[in-house]
Amino acid sequence: MTSRRDFFKLTGAVAAASVSATSINSVAMAALPEIVSMDTPDTQPPLTPPNGRPYNPVVTLNGWTLPWRMRDGVKEFHLVAEPVVREMAPGMKAHLWGYNGQSPGPTIEVVEGDRVRIFVTNRLPEHTSIHWHGQRLPNGMDGVGGLTQPTIKPGKTYVYEFVARRPGTFMYHPHADEMTQMAMGMMGFWVTHPKGRHPLINPVDRDFCFLLNAYDIDPGSATPQINTMLDFNLFSFNSRVFPGIDTFNVRLNDRVRIRIGNLTMTNHPIHLHGVEFEVTGTDGGPVPKAARWPEVTTDVAVGQMRQIEFVASEEGDWAFHCHKSHHTMNAMGHAVPTMIGVDHSGIMGKINKLVPDYMVMGERGMADMAEMEMPLPDNTLPMMSGQGPFGSVEMGGMFTVMKVRREQKRGDYSDPGWYKHPPGTQAREVAGEVAEPVRAPQSASPQGKPGDIEVTVRKPTGHAGH
Repeated sequence: MTSRRDFFKLTGAVAAASVSATSINSVAMAALPEIVSMDTPDTQPPLTPPNGRPYNPVVTLNGWTLPWRMRDGVKEFHLVAEPVVREMAPGMKAHLWGYNGQSPGPTIEVVEGDRVRIFVTNRLPEHTSIHWHGQRLPNGMDGVGGLTQPTIKPGKTYVYEFVARRPGTFMYHPHADEMTQMAMGMMGFWVTHPKGRHPLINPVDRDFCFLLNAYDIDPGSATPQINTMLDFNLFSFNSRVFPGIDTFNVRLNDRVRIRIGNLTMTNHPIHLHGVEFEVTGTDGGPVPKAARWPEVTTDVAVGQMRQIEFVASEEGDWAFHCHKSHHTMNAMGHAVPTMIGVDHSGIMGKINKLVPDYMVMGERGMADMAEMEMPLPDNTLPMMSGQGPFGSVEMGGMFTVMKVRREQKRGDYSDPGWYKHPPGTQAREVAGEVAEPVRAPQSASPQGKPGDIEVTVRKPTGHAGH
């Protein structure tokens, strides 16, 4: 994490209004909070609150929490909207737009009842705004450019101020040129912790959060195609794709909460192996206990948040992923024909004379793609990569692992390495010949003898002149 103490001063009028995102005249000419940026894609440890009301902090997967300063009883944050470079996985970097050095931007953590003041400096090449998704606040702080406020022009700083009125999990994102700015990665997480014991919010041992986002970045390029509506080729957790996504590392029998926000263009059925969970919250607030039921997959629709909770009662390395298969692959091509069963051997030698690097693709399925060492364009990733203890995991995109260990210490989020299975608890190869299965005798066809043709397909004959 890097911080720069080049405090900014507001210059000129900031279009003050009686209730708006630029109305706090008492601080308009004061030094702004310092700008804090992040320059590593690794998951940062939880930020223990240095002042203000106490709370149990979250851990943002491959992200971090934005520090604040207390000023006259108000929590002050400073967000900077700016172009960023995000490493999506080793070997590929994307030129995105984000906040404070990263996409998504840093998580904002506050406590129910806190008065918060967020300064937003625009370093983008166009205007922007910030909408505080799911928050109850004065209309002029809602961040819809042209409707509730003037947009923030390049080089200008606006300030938003409101009380965090209810606990829950929220998001922030632009409401100005939204198609471009969200496709470029502008989004962030917001967590409002309860100010005390809450009848619907359980204390947990580990609390994780991340956003789902998707990009269309052509192999060899680095900037997303902003006009793509559905055919994205990189599906990510916090703008990271497997194998670049960190693991969830927890202690055996920890109570775990995972908060998932979706700002992509489609829904994502998020599936966890090994345990059952309950959906305990949405961006509308905590779910009443009578409305909860056990699940292993929950669908997170566009613009929604789902908060799941469970007890990590089973040791091991458990997969956690979107259950749409194409969302667990990287750099997909959508117009690639299916070649399963096609014999290339007759033409492969001829093609190799013209194209020496030609390789057979997909005649037995796509798993071979994970093992091929074919040359790739610059700044792209294989479709399926990432090595496990037994070979290629054959996954990409929205995939990671929850590692549950009895020896993991409280508050320790470090990676414990691969799980060592106790004897007799792992699938293994069967030795020797496998007997042929016993099949039921074939019965006679009701239309005649076995083997008789029951249905004759007759193609229509052509007509004269056709």
